[in-house]
Amino acid sequence: MLETVDLQQVMVLDIETVSQMATFDELNDNFKVLWAHKVRNTLEADQTAADVYSNAGLHAEFGKVICISVGVFHLQQGQMGFRLKSFAHHTERELLADFSNLLHTQPANLVLCGHNSKAFDFPYLCRRMIINGLPLPTQLDVTGKKPWEVNHLDTMELWRFGDFRSYVSLNLLAAVLGIPSSKDDISGADVCRVYYEENDLERIRIYCEKDVLTTAQILRRLRNESPIALEAVSYAIENRHSEDRR
Repeated sequence: MLETVDLQQVMVLDIETVSQMATFDELNDNFKVLWAHKVRNTLEADQTAADVYSNAGLHAEFGKVICISVGVFHLQQGQMGFRLKSFAHHTERELLADFSNLLHTQPANLVLCGHNSKAFDFPYLCRRMIINGLPLPTQLDVTGKKPWEVNHLDTMELWRFGDFRSYVSLNLLAAVLGIPSSKDDISGADVCRVYYEENDLERIRIYCEKDVLTTAQILRRLRNESPIALEAVSYAIENRHSEDRR
């Protein structure tokens, strides 16, 4: 049961992803064809594959990770605290390697938690690590494991209570539980534009950390526990931003 989970053995995470290239025209001919084939059944009558290329970041085969934010719970003077750390980098392989190195310092039975993470964040990270030639950390690798051996929590799945017919966004779930929204600046739909047009990775990092904190607060509410006090939240930023992403 959820209340038996030791929060100090939980790492909450969120990732931000964008398309491999800024525009469809920058793709090589082979990937243009592959992308067109991927989206052919979802296009509206007046759309082309190029028109929806901004959605490529949703697919690990056509996107890349630009930010991973994580948070861990800890007790300080009897009060539950939460410490955030981010990996934000224009070079995906370095970002993934840094995150993987962090996981290698953690217990193999560390619980990973996110919102819609079982369907998106966790498999996306695994696919991109394989593409970048990196070994999978034990905590992410589910190959050959029985369901009860996989230490993954998903707040969307927890909220469903067995009802798999509906999707609930992080923003909606936070609203119904009385938790401040993390979408007070940008949303996921803005990330690609902010990255390629504004070159503002720092803004994306801040947004990603807000999502992690919101997810942590939701997890607390699902356990009927009080929210983490804002003064108990601390930050450790991994400043390894590339000056030039091209």
